[in-house]
Amino acid sequence: MTQVHSGQVHSAQVHRALAGARRGSYWLDQPDAPAPLPPLAGPASAELVVIGGGFTGLWTALQAKEADPHRDVLLLEGRRVAWAGTGRNGGFCAASLTHGLSNGQDRFPGELATLERLGRENLDEIEKSVARYSIDCDFARTGELAVATQPWQVDGLRQTAAIAGQLGTDVRLLDRDAVRAEVGSPTYLGGLWDPAGCATLDPARLAWGLRQACLEAGVRMYEDSPVRSLAAEDGQAGPALTLHTPGGRVTASRVALATGAFSPLLRRLRYYLIPVYDYVLMTEPLTAGQLASVGWAHRQGIGDSANQFHYYRLTSDNRILWGGYDAIYFYGGKIAAAQDQRPATFTKLAEHFFETFPQLEGVRFSHQWGGVIDTCSRFCAFFGTAHQGRLAYAAGYTGLGVGASRFGARVLLDLLGGQPTELTELELVRTTPIPFPPEPLRSAGVQLTRWSLARADRNSGQRNLWLRALDRVGLGFDS
Repeated sequence: MTQVHSGQVHSAQVHRALAGARRGSYWLDQPDAPAPLPPLAGPASAELVVIGGGFTGLWTALQAKEADPHRDVLLLEGRRVAWAGTGRNGGFCAASLTHGLSNGQDRFPGELATLERLGRENLDEIEKSVARYSIDCDFARTGELAVATQPWQVDGLRQTAAIAGQLGTDVRLLDRDAVRAEVGSPTYLGGLWDPAGCATLDPARLAWGLRQACLEAGVRMYEDSPVRSLAAEDGQAGPALTLHTPGGRVTASRVALATGAFSPLLRRLRYYLIPVYDYVLMTEPLTAGQLASVGWAHRQGIGDSANQFHYYRLTSDNRILWGGYDAIYFYGGKIAAAQDQRPATFTKLAEHFFETFPQLEGVRFSHQWGGVIDTCSRFCAFFGTAHQGRLAYAAGYTGLGVGASRFGARVLLDLLGGQPTELTELELVRTTPIPFPPEPLRSAGVQLTRWSLARADRNSGQRNLWLRALDRVGLGFDS
């Protein structure tokens, strides 16, 4: 996306495009969504209890049963499976476990090659699972295209290509003409195409398919069952954890905590996570002529290279999902349904859409929605244990959890197993992010960072004193 917006997109055009857009996730707005499961009622017990019915929780429960079909697994979801971030994201299923090569190189240079290998293997296994369980989620290994819309971003793509080359990853650096031949936008100055490192999919249908696979494997699953408290106690069978929901109580030998940005049951997680709101638009299906005007024959997922970046992709019926740019933190980490809609951001996103694809003037948006991302200071997942190893947690995917969540589930199960493995010995797993300061410093720091990133985008990528200070202490992020 251009960083100094031209103002040539008329407000009337944007108003017409947004008029009538439904308020809610396109992915969740499907008539064949599965019927809700009943809530937990009364006492129960299980060898493994999974808290959270998003991707991390679903993959944890399913892989636990795959490893041992006789293992007693119970999953508790506070509302409905996939209702939160799992059903509101862009549907990019990336191989990266580190939120991109540059972030991985900055934070885990000694094991980046291993993390890239594990990430590619993880994506392969997701593809195999989709086929094994016959999950109809429009999984397509389209790859991903990073585009530059300012000259300084082209240099960044070259640097990423150099890192990929050192790792033996097949990426293709594209000049202006080559990238515009792939996707027709007058804003593109260059691109970097990773043909195999990303898939696109329907995230809600993937979650619903995993839900069904879990049920068929024997996982006991309860929806509308938020866990209100968790405590350790000694029982007749030895130490255990007791979980309370509004309608019941569960005694668990082991617990996998996968609640993302929502009220953590462990106080320590409050210091490492902040909920950041991300917003998305979905167009109506493009006509054959409209699609031809854009090209996009390889149907890659696309992300631009600004600090405040956009991500976009085609759906199976040729809609364009368009999201990103604004990342909004509300004071105190407030999460509320009213914040799922932000008209100012939707207007801004629509303007940027038509600047990127002026040939699509007249296209309307069918859906507009937002939701929270569990963000941490290193921009990729972190892990840990509590209650003497009887509980393990994964959090902080920072928007790249569709693929990395399956890997995170493997880490959780290894941590709960209590024995060292290749995954538990990773620096990625053994270390934690730098914690965020308390309010009001937290909110002030987030707002200053957003302002500074926007300023850098307008100033050829030049980072100010604040961003350079964050870089020095390991809190910086270069998209």
